[in-house]
Amino acid sequence: MCRACRLAPPKFERAVSFGLYQGRMKEAIHALKYDRLHPAAHKLGRMMAEAIAQLAGEAPAEMLVVPVPLHRSKYAERGFNQARSLAEQALGLLSKSHPQWKLTLASSTLMRLRATESQAGLTPRMRRMNVRGAFSVSDRSAVKLKHVLVIDDILTTGATARAAAKALIEAGAASVWVATQARARRANEFGSHVSFQDADGVEELAGDVTAAVLQEGSRYSSHDQPSF
Repeated sequence: MCRACRLAPPKFERAVSFGLYQGRMKEAIHALKYDRLHPAAHKLGRMMAEAIAQLAGEAPAEMLVVPVPLHRSKYAERGFNQARSLAEQALGLLSKSHPQWKLTLASSTLMRLRATESQAGLTPRMRRMNVRGAFSVSDRSAVKLKHVLVIDDILTTGATARAAAKALIEAGAASVWVATQARARRANEFGSHVSFQDADGVEELAGDVTAAVLQEGSRYSSHDQPSF
């Protein structure tokens, strides 16, 4: 584990990701998140489902699935929450591949209390300070003694996952698990807390997503075309 996790272990039990935040994976996530090409969510959701499936047999049989929320100002600007889109797509697939696993989407469980600045470009310490106290649970009784799976698109230093898990545990959650589309560091830099799918599978699926995104983008004018 990294030094920060050795000194202060995170509140979540385990974090899983589909692959690394680089190359085609990064392009595909940006296409959904910033270029608002919503068709990308379908295949990205397939990747998210595979990431979550790594927890099958280890995580509890029943869990609330909580996407990391956007602040209302960011939601108004973007028009959607990419974490929720990924969660919805993934749960639809998992209901068929793992019908015995009861995963219930609970999008309104976690609230972002203030508009934090973008984590991009911040140092690990700045990231932790940026999201400290940023989350709250809307209904503590809804999470009390429940197991929770937190969904987000990217895990870098784990600051957001830590803050979200802390809020949920303090509200009475029995345990918190984390699944993200991608992880910004290599697996051996984070020890056993983060798991990845096979790297070749990442590039293959991410390539499919990028191709689909480019095809969708071709319907727009050259002015609106997403740039990769």
